Amino acid sequence: MSASPKAWLFDLDGTLADTANDLIGAVNAMRVDRGLPALDPGPLRCEASNGARGLLGVGLDLHPQDPEFAAAREEFLERYTQALCEHTTLFPDMAELLAELDARQLRWGIVTNKPIGLARPLIAALGLNPGTLLGGDSTARAKPDPGSLWLASAHLALPAAQCWYLGDAPRDIEAGRAAGMRTIACGWGYIDPQEDPQGWGADVYAHEVRALWELLP
Repeated sequence: MSASPKAWLFDLDGTLADTANDLIGAVNAMRVDRGLPALDPGPLRCEASNGARGLLGVGLDLHPQDPEFAAAREEFLERYTQALCEHTTLFPDMAELLAELDARQLRWGIVTNKPIGLARPLIAALGLNPGTLLGGDSTARAKPDPGSLWLASAHLALPAAQCWYLGDAPRDIEAGRAAGMRTIACGWGYIDPQEDPQGWGADVYAHEVRALWELLP
């Protein structure tokens, strides 16, 4: 495996961008419409990486096996689409890292489980221009299946072994390892306090974005 990967692939929610407040805003709007009080965003942040499934589970006690879940998921996605990038920002120092990757002519892209129909307008609103952008529905199976990572490396015209994959959830590291990529567990993401990202089996654990500079060739 390459000692100096030539491309960096990022998970989106909780890794590249802090999307939690807009995601939580959608489920809190649903609660208010149902006569329930809005929840404190703090405890919900660790569910942001799990999208509609996680936030509806915590916010409305609705789960995929419940008959009301499908309709609630559609409502959640519609509300989120209407306020996709009101509070979302890149994580601190991430813009500088992306600029440095460009300056060093290192390719980079985004592989997320977020539906591509949401990922594209969000990335455009953030003013980003990744070399590849794949969503959870861009391939037959979402992460932890490695298919989207293989497709991303093909888009960048590089073997998977010459890519880093960065993520803030165990499924990200599992997908990256299965794809044959080097992996970075990102400690600034939406991680449950009871989880230990250093135990996920990643090649590198980074507690903050600035720690990634030492990995640049």
